[in-house]
Amino acid sequence: MAAPCSDTCEAKERSLRERVPPLLTDLYQFTMAYAYWRSGRHQEPAVFELFFRDNPFGGGFSLFAGLEDCLLFLRSFHFTDEDVEFLRSVLPPNTDPAFFQFLRGLDCSGVTIRSVPEGTVVFARVPLLEVAGPLAVVQLLETSLLCLVNYASLVCSNAARFRLAAGPRRKLLELGLRRAQGPDGGLTASRYTHMGGFDLTSNVQAGFLFGIPVAGTMAHSYVTSFNSLEEVWPQTLAAVDGDRDPVDFVSLTKGWLTHVCELLGAESGKIREGELAAFLSYAIAYPQNFLPVIDSYSVGCSGLLNFCAVALALCELGYRPVGVRLDSGDLCRQSLDVRGVFRLCSEHFSVPAFNSLIIVGTNNISEQSMIELNKKENEIDVVGVGTHLVTCTKQPSLGCVYKLVEVRGRPRMKISEDPQKSTVPGRKAVYRLLDAEDHPFMDLVCLALEPPPEGAVPLSCYPLGCDSSSVSVTPAQVTCLYQEVFTKGQVTHPQSSAAQTREKVQSSLQTLHPRYKRLQEPESYTVALSERLHHLVTELQRGSSIDSNFLLAN
Repeated sequence: MAAPCSDTCEAKERSLRERVPPLLTDLYQFTMAYAYWRSGRHQEPAVFELFFRDNPFGGGFSLFAGLEDCLLFLRSFHFTDEDVEFLRSVLPPNTDPAFFQFLRGLDCSGVTIRSVPEGTVVFARVPLLEVAGPLAVVQLLETSLLCLVNYASLVCSNAARFRLAAGPRRKLLELGLRRAQGPDGGLTASRYTHMGGFDLTSNVQAGFLFGIPVAGTMAHSYVTSFNSLEEVWPQTLAAVDGDRDPVDFVSLTKGWLTHVCELLGAESGKIREGELAAFLSYAIAYPQNFLPVIDSYSVGCSGLLNFCAVALALCELGYRPVGVRLDSGDLCRQSLDVRGVFRLCSEHFSVPAFNSLIIVGTNNISEQSMIELNKKENEIDVVGVGTHLVTCTKQPSLGCVYKLVEVRGRPRMKISEDPQKSTVPGRKAVYRLLDAEDHPFMDLVCLALEPPPEGAVPLSCYPLGCDSSSVSVTPAQVTCLYQEVFTKGQVTHPQSSAAQTREKVQSSLQTLHPRYKRLQEPESYTVALSERLHHLVTELQRGSSIDSNFLLAN
C-alpha cells in the first residue's frame, strides 16, 4: 500500500535536504560572498539568470525540469553551527570572524524567483530562472541551483526523445538505477524520465517518493539458480476460485509441455529442466504476475516452450499470465516468433488469454536502436531502457550557466571574445509567440519593464545569431512564460506531482510543430531580443554605462 501523501511529501523534502545541504557548492562561492561582505556590498540587490547555450543531443528543444527541487532547497536554505565551523576551517585564517556570524543567520527570505513552468519545452539562450535578492545570498545559490536543474532537464529531455522515437503506443520502462551515476543520480533519473514520458520505473524508492508506477519480475540469476524440478517447492497451486484442493502444479505443467512440444514439433530433449523449475517456482509464488525472462538459454528451444507450458497450466487454474521478457539477440525477429506461438497456442488450445500476453524487450536500448525498432516489424509492447537513458550517453551534460545580469538596478553584461559566451544584460520578461494554429514559432526576450507584445500586432525584433538583422513578425497569440514561484522565503506557486508535470510535458510537446521535434536535423527554433533589449546590448558592447530605466524612457 502506498504511503499517505503527507508522509511521502515529507520524505521527499527530507531526502532533498539530506542530498542538497548549503555546503553542496563550490568554495569560490564563499570566497566571493566574503569579499562582497567585506566590502559592504553583500546586501546590494542583484539579479542572476539560469539558462543553457545549446539544445541538447543535437535536437531542436529541451525540457525544463528541477524547479520543484530548487524551491524546496531555497525554502530550507540555512547554515548550521556544524556547517559554519567547517567553513571556518577551510577559509583563510584571516577571514573576519563576524562573517561566520553573518552566515549563521543567512536564509532566502530576501530572495525572489521568477521561472518558466516546470515541464515546459524550452530553447537555448532563453532564461529559465531569474534569481533576485541580496548579492551575497544569490551568489551562494549558484552551484546548487545549477546542480538541481542541469541533470534533471537533460535526462527529462532525453526521455522525451525516447518517447518520440518509440511513438505513443509502446510503453516505456526505465530501469537505469544500476547504471546511474550514484544513488542520487539514479533517483533523479527515475523521477525525471517519468516526467519526460516513461510509463514505469524499476526504482522502488522513486515509486515511494514520487508515486511513479513500479514494475519488475525476475532476472537471469533466478533462472540459472535452478537445476532440476526437485528444487520446486511447494509443488502445488490452488485454482484462482479456491473451490478445488491445490493441484500438483508440476505434473500439470509437464502435461502441457508435452502438448506444446507436439504442437510446435519441438524436441523435448533440448528443454532446460532448471529453467522450467524456475518458471514453475515463480509462477507458484506469483500466479497473477507471471512474466519471466525467456532467453537465459535458448528462446526457441527452451524458454518459450517452458513459458507456454507454465502459462497454459496457470490458465487452466483460472489465472492470467502477463507475458515474457526478451533480453538478447534480435528482439524484433524473436518478438514475431514469440507472438506467432502465442497465437497458435490460443487457437489450438482455445485459450483467449494468450492473445493478450505482452512482450517486453530489454537489450541495451539506445535512441538509435529505438528508431530502428520502429522501422522493423515487431510485436514488442514494452521497451525497457537503462544505460543510454540515465547516463545520457549522446550528451552527458546540458551545460546550464548562471550569470549576473543586474546589480543595483543597473544592467550587467559579460562581453567575451567568444560571442556564444557573451550574456544578455538586464532583468527580463520572456514571451512565447504563437501562430494561427497555436504552434509556438518564436520566444521573445524583452526588458522586464517593457510593455508586453500583443496578439495580431506587428513587432520588430532581433533573432539571436542573425548578425544584428531585425525581422518583423505578427503573432496570433502571445503567452508570458515567466511566473513568480518564490517570494520572501516561501513557495508561492502550487507544487505539482510527477504525474501532473508529466502531463505538462506531453501537452507542451504536442503544441510544438513537428519540424522542431525531429530527432535528426530539426529546424532551429527562433529566440529573439526586443528592439530595446537589442539596443541595450549594443550600447554595453560599445562600452557605454547605461541604465535600463533610462533606455525605456528613450
